[in-house]
Amino acid sequence: MHIHILGICGTFMGGIAAIAKQAGHTVTGCDANVYPPMSTQLEAMGITLTQGFGAEQLELGADMYVVGNVVTRGKPLMEEILNRGLPYISGPQWLAENVLHDKWVLAVAGTHGKTTTSSMLAWILEDAGLAPGFLIGGIPQNFGVSARLPGRPAQDPASTSPFFVIEADEYDTAFFDKRSKFVHYRPRTAILNNLEYDHADIFADLAAIETQFHHLVRTIPAQGLIVNNGREASLSRVLERGCWTPVEAFGVADGWQAGEPDANGHFDVLLHGQLQGRVEWELMGEHNRLNAVAAIAAARHAGVAVRDAIAALGRFDNVKRRMEVRGKVAGVTVYDDFAHHPTAIATTLEGLRRHVGDARILAVLEPRSNTMKLGTMKDALPASLALADRVFCSAAGLNWSPAEALQPMGDKAETFDQLDALIAAILAEARSGDHLLVMSNGGFGGIHQKLLDGLSMRQPA
Repeated sequence: MHIHILGICGTFMGGIAAIAKQAGHTVTGCDANVYPPMSTQLEAMGITLTQGFGAEQLELGADMYVVGNVVTRGKPLMEEILNRGLPYISGPQWLAENVLHDKWVLAVAGTHGKTTTSSMLAWILEDAGLAPGFLIGGIPQNFGVSARLPGRPAQDPASTSPFFVIEADEYDTAFFDKRSKFVHYRPRTAILNNLEYDHADIFADLAAIETQFHHLVRTIPAQGLIVNNGREASLSRVLERGCWTPVEAFGVADGWQAGEPDANGHFDVLLHGQLQGRVEWELMGEHNRLNAVAAIAAARHAGVAVRDAIAALGRFDNVKRRMEVRGKVAGVTVYDDFAHHPTAIATTLEGLRRHVGDARILAVLEPRSNTMKLGTMKDALPASLALADRVFCSAAGLNWSPAEALQPMGDKAETFDQLDALIAAILAEARSGDHLLVMSNGGFGGIHQKLLDGLSMRQPA
């Protein structure tokens, strides 16, 4: 079958493309902005890409049009698909009908940590020889790809693995399906990592998101498992609406817990207060320790012994753009992190602060998500950035003033309309021993390499 994917360069739809190609389909696609790195990855798979949403793409003669949620009414290609009555489907529904329908789906939902926790879970299953398929909103460094079909388990190489790990996003499915993506996945194992207000462009309030999470809970079978963050009042409200599935809590004394880390970041894993083993890794932050115990609990449901899951996490290499060290030049370490919600910003800074002690942290922020662009959470920014010694914030593309929002931080924070001015100010401030944390859910104009290049100018040849 020839499928043409509208909005192919997004992480999720790009993953759909990769999986469809692996499954033997002819795959083409289009997007408003076709550029590296996603365009390069897709073209390397033999996928032909088209810039824009022109109706002439119908000449490709696709059998099915898979529509991403970036596509709106009014796009010439979409309008002509509708006018001609051609077959179309959303990405999540295509995945559910063509890949997930006969799989043991392990879904990771939550406002924060979906990508990292999904990557941990997929790696634990892989390390145990279970060869899971997965679709993750980032690139786990243990795999080097964001999506793949299930492989051949080491225990039974004649069969295909039944397991599929998916990052279960609460964002809406498509312009014609306003349910959250995750209601299509019908997981047997589900991690509910946390739940806060986000996606202000589509959800009126937290209660609206809780309703979508309860729609997910309704799809999980009685023989399944919900791994639930016991600290979250919002998730408690979701489960109180009705739950027909066993629940294992994490982050609380009567469930799975992560002990305090030592100087190396190693920590004990406990279940109902009983020691299960010790994770020896280098990841930072309490959020990652909670992600880890949630992944261990979910993997146990799929048959992986706790001791094996703990050992696997010692070989986990994290995800690109999650506290990824991009380089160290002139004594300054530059990190790239995806944090863009105030809670994620705060937890990322907490982890880095614990790691670097009294060393200076220079936080660089691009408010780029739809929620941040609307200014919905601007008042929470000063508190979320409190652990940084200096803050540099981009004001580009915003209809609200980050300078006013960050005013409570005084001269500790600066904002800039132009990227070049922002980079110049950071380079003027940075000194040996500093940790430069760049946070954005986009490319941020290639700022990471520009900072490293600028720092290298200081070093003698």
